[in-house]
Amino acid sequence: MSRKPSRPTTTVDSGGQLLDTALIDVVRQAGASRGMFYVLSPAGEALWLVVVTGTPREIAAPWTRVGLTDPIPVADAVRERRLVWVGGMEDAARRYPRLSLVLPYDFALAAAPVTSNGTVRGALVLLWPGLHAPGMSPAERDAMEEGCRRLGRILQVAADEGASLPPNRPRVLAPLALGQATATAAFIDRLPGGSCALDLGGRITFITPDAAELLGADAADLLGARPWEALPWMDVPEVEDRYRAALVSEQPTSFTAVRPPDTWLAFELYPDPSGISVRITPSRPAESNAAAQVRGAGPSRATMLYHLMHMAATLTEAIGVQDVVDQAADQLMPALGAQAMAMMTAEEGRLKIVGHRGYSAALIERFDLIPLTADTPAAHVLATGAPSFFASFADLKRSYAAAVHQDDMASWAFLPLIASNRAIGTLVLAYARPRAFPPAERAVLTSLAGLIGQATDRARLYDTKHRVARRLQDALLPDALPHVPGLSVVARYLPAGHGMDVGGDFYDLIRLDRTTAAAAIGDVQGHNIDAAALMGQVRTAVHAHSTIGAPPGDVLSRTNRLLIDLDPGLFTSCLYAHLDLGRQAACLATAGHPRPLLRHADGRTHVLHVPPGLLLGIDAAAEYTALEIPLPPGSVLVLYTDGLIESPGVDPDDAVAALARLVEDADPDDLEALADTLIEHAPGHGDDIALLLISPQQSGR
Repeated sequence: MSRKPSRPTTTVDSGGQLLDTALIDVVRQAGASRGMFYVLSPAGEALWLVVVTGTPREIAAPWTRVGLTDPIPVADAVRERRLVWVGGMEDAARRYPRLSLVLPYDFALAAAPVTSNGTVRGALVLLWPGLHAPGMSPAERDAMEEGCRRLGRILQVAADEGASLPPNRPRVLAPLALGQATATAAFIDRLPGGSCALDLGGRITFITPDAAELLGADAADLLGARPWEALPWMDVPEVEDRYRAALVSEQPTSFTAVRPPDTWLAFELYPDPSGISVRITPSRPAESNAAAQVRGAGPSRATMLYHLMHMAATLTEAIGVQDVVDQAADQLMPALGAQAMAMMTAEEGRLKIVGHRGYSAALIERFDLIPLTADTPAAHVLATGAPSFFASFADLKRSYAAAVHQDDMASWAFLPLIASNRAIGTLVLAYARPRAFPPAERAVLTSLAGLIGQATDRARLYDTKHRVARRLQDALLPDALPHVPGLSVVARYLPAGHGMDVGGDFYDLIRLDRTTAAAAIGDVQGHNIDAAALMGQVRTAVHAHSTIGAPPGDVLSRTNRLLIDLDPGLFTSCLYAHLDLGRQAACLATAGHPRPLLRHADGRTHVLHVPPGLLLGIDAAAEYTALEIPLPPGSVLVLYTDGLIESPGVDPDDAVAALARLVEDADPDDLEALADTLIEHAPGHGDDIALLLISPQQSGR
């Protein structure tokens, strides 16, 4: 009895030994120290981390799922189907500020798509230590390309077999065996101080008795624990930050700490791809301060996370460009010790300063609108997208011979504002005292400028939309009300709060003949372009029907049928009033609109109960009944939209009654003042407000 040969196991989830082996091989052949392998999610909108080597789970956690639209190298590699190279800390800070702020350490990275049969199925990421050359060597590129082909073949077979996709937690492989130093206990004992070893997860795997004694704990209690977890006095962000810096950059680093009450200890960390060796020696306070200044130069991780948290939160809330400028100045200058800031963007071939802080208006005027071709640091940064740092004016003068010292500052950082992988402007930070700008600080500044650049790009789009929206709304409302002899009319319109939505509130006054006129006010459902467009159509329809002499009920009926035919999916309230000055009367009809008020000449004010009608756009057969009222000289007819009275938790009848009291107490001879009073007492700006005050006058006035 024959049996079919079994196929090799290629499952992508648990037991994927082929993937594990392929990843380890490509890391070794490319001379990298860490590797990460992703597969494309079923919906194709994200990458899932399947296997990682050389990196503990805690550091890999933020990158377990990467959206294809995320500003991350691996997402760019898959989306653009190309190899992406990040050559170091400053390169990462300039191009990928989010990555740099989460991993503010020096390392090189390559990301490439993994394909098979022309289909992208995943991605490979390799990392090298911070001392790597700025570019990728041909041998490294060849090794990575071959690794991607090999991984693609494995995924193709897995897809053909219908293999399941990975679990939520990626597999973390043991570090590559790159050789182990041999040492004897006698050799260790002869060294001053103490020694210990940390694995990639930061846990102590070996510790000498002298090291345990210096730390003030039993060796048995320290083995298998992380120092900042086992020793409360080491539970400070700077300690874990130095460990992460050594782990990611694979460069030696050091820090000092005080073991209570007053024992100063110096820690020297020496990393390789398999872990970190640590030397611990007693230290004096003066030496510790110097070490902290030299060895731990640059912002700590705690400081960076603080800046990131506040900057991200405030920029998310920023609306327009001026908001971005204000938030950046409020957050960055105190946190980074800068005394002045200027932010500029490219406009029509020039650098326009859109905001500043700490500089005089006269100085800003001198630098505003300089040509993009000018030989200045700000223009150069915009043209190249690369930051420039000058620790002194002498440094700046060496690069720009024509520079003149005009701001009395000692050091400057010129940072590109990056959005969509292009420079859109320049951020200038100036310091009153000399500043060295070490690499870690340069990366932080460049990353923060990247966040500001992205926020500025969004803000400029918002400002543009806001201007367009307001111009559209202004175009749909009357520029000026027509003059009708014997009639005094005042109008007000206030858009809802600060936003780029377009409201649907409208008003109009139409002169019909020498003694008659018509007034209309309405509110289209919604706050968008569709609402504004429909508002324009409703206003036009009302205007057209009124000019042919249709009575109020018919004006609303015909406009209603037009809306039904247009089928916009929106409803509209509207109140229409025919004003007959000769008869000193008005005839009103309403389509679901707030009730108008009438102030009599003697001051009495009451609500007009116009027969209610359906909102326009609901029922083509809807009919609208009119109400005729006397409108003698000295009386005031008050028409308004619901934004003038509506407030959460307030009964509408109570709100209308309060409005009536304001009208009753006002001076009927000053409609401008009355309009201002009503607007001033309106509840919050949650909705648009339209207001129309109409008052017949005695002849001769």
